[in-house]
Amino acid sequence: MTLLAGCGPGPSGASAGPATWRGPSATGSATDPAARASALVAGFSDEDLVGQVLMPFAYGEDATKASSQAATANRGYAGVDTAAQMVEKYRLGGLILMNRAAGDPTASTNKTSNITSPAQVRTLTDGLQRVAATLPSRAPLLVATDQEYGVVNRLRDGVTQLPSAMAFGAAGDPALTRAAWAAAGSDLRAVGINVDFAPIADVVEQGGGVIGSRSYGSDPAAVSGQVRAAVQGLRDAGLAATLKHFPGHGHTNGDSHTQLPVLGQSRDQLAAGDLPPFSAGIGAGVDLVMSGHLDVRAIDPGVPASFSSKVLIDLLRGQLGFRGVVVSDALNMAPAQKYPPGEAAVRALVAGNDLLLMPPDLTAAQRGLLDGLRSGQLPKQRLVEAATRVLTLRLRLAGYRQPDLASVAGAPRQAAAAKVTAAAVTLLRGGCQGPLVPRGPVRVTASSGRDQQTRWLSEALRAQGYAVGQSGPEVRLVGYGDEKTDLSSGAAVTVAMDEPLILAGSKSPVLLATYSSSQAAMTSLAAVIAGAAPAPGRSPLDVPGLPRSGCVR
Repeated sequence: MTLLAGCGPGPSGASAGPATWRGPSATGSATDPAARASALVAGFSDEDLVGQVLMPFAYGEDATKASSQAATANRGYAGVDTAAQMVEKYRLGGLILMNRAAGDPTASTNKTSNITSPAQVRTLTDGLQRVAATLPSRAPLLVATDQEYGVVNRLRDGVTQLPSAMAFGAAGDPALTRAAWAAAGSDLRAVGINVDFAPIADVVEQGGGVIGSRSYGSDPAAVSGQVRAAVQGLRDAGLAATLKHFPGHGHTNGDSHTQLPVLGQSRDQLAAGDLPPFSAGIGAGVDLVMSGHLDVRAIDPGVPASFSSKVLIDLLRGQLGFRGVVVSDALNMAPAQKYPPGEAAVRALVAGNDLLLMPPDLTAAQRGLLDGLRSGQLPKQRLVEAATRVLTLRLRLAGYRQPDLASVAGAPRQAAAAKVTAAAVTLLRGGCQGPLVPRGPVRVTASSGRDQQTRWLSEALRAQGYAVGQSGPEVRLVGYGDEKTDLSSGAAVTVAMDEPLILAGSKSPVLLATYSSSQAAMTSLAAVIAGAAPAPGRSPLDVPGLPRSGCVR
């Protein structure tokens, strides 16, 4: 159901369009990907089988060249100098690209940065695919990244930027969601990324925690509609979408990067409050589901879901009917590192994962899988099943044409993103008629580290006829990581550029939420402040002390 769905055109002209991969697998483009994968896997060596289920990271911004520092790091991790050598030596099924950034809640496990610009990523991925074309799998490599947008955003410059998931929840229009994700997905496809570890399917309770604005909101039904649309949009663009973090990370404030969060819900509560978005995404044809490092007490207490067959096989496959690729959350996160790398790889695969993400030691992970296979601890049938699923996905993705790099951030794609960004702006306090701040001098302030957003908003307000300087009513910007002490007591307007919880502590007569800090968000915000555009959004969270929307229409 999930792997063999057809390749349809995207909305707003965003489709990547069907075609064949330019590598050797093009000879089989007219055949069933699953049947072809099965035939290929039947002839694989143990090393080729193991390679299919590994998705490590690599140091260096080029496939075949590496600085001395990057080469040293690669040798320590995988015994090779470059990313291309890593793909070749380990017969990899995939590789993840990453970028460390300030204010990223996932930064602690991102060991390198190999994303800088669209052109650099395209050169890197082209080099990786040239190596993949020479391997026995004869299929394009899975090149993945965590492009959620909002606070988890690997490629920030030169591509279409979407708002955070919570902004989509505030806009509340699945048609806009699908169009925006198709537009942004086409940019990712053009730079050579074919797997996005998005969308987040977690339902948050009251916000906060490691998920926060990465979630579409607190209503399972509304989140389900958004998740379904995001999956459809990514698939329209020729990308494989991923639901995470199964079976739901939103009802805990624990951070699975550093600890094993406990989910204390009953089975009925899980079914009603956490699983609906995953079911919706599966129904939309999602290709991957990411297992979370979560202690699901109602199902398998004390065992991380990422290592639990009761969660991944009985629940995900048996009850929810998922037939695609299960990818583990990063194996270099704390809950997974309770086991040595080789043992963790075997345990994760036996539990039901098909693709092992970011093992902390690639050499040890490969050796552990090979040893487990030969000892019988890892049944060969389980490995063959996983490798076949991964290769089926690789062959299915070969049926999409890669857009030209020149198409990245084109006007239609930017417009699709801007439309949903504008629809998300929410007025939580203040009048709905006319300008929210009288025309004249205004000043824009923010906590440290937000100079870019301050400049963007200042420029947008000037375009609306305001004189922006050091006098006049204050417009205060607050964002991810800010606390009550970052509010300004005298601000006429306070704007939350992340989830709106912080606004409950503000005394400003006007409160707004954009849920994002992109340039498009600042442009839309300026139009609302000037009274030139409405604030149509509705908060997707129940924030104590604040309404869902402050407008009385």
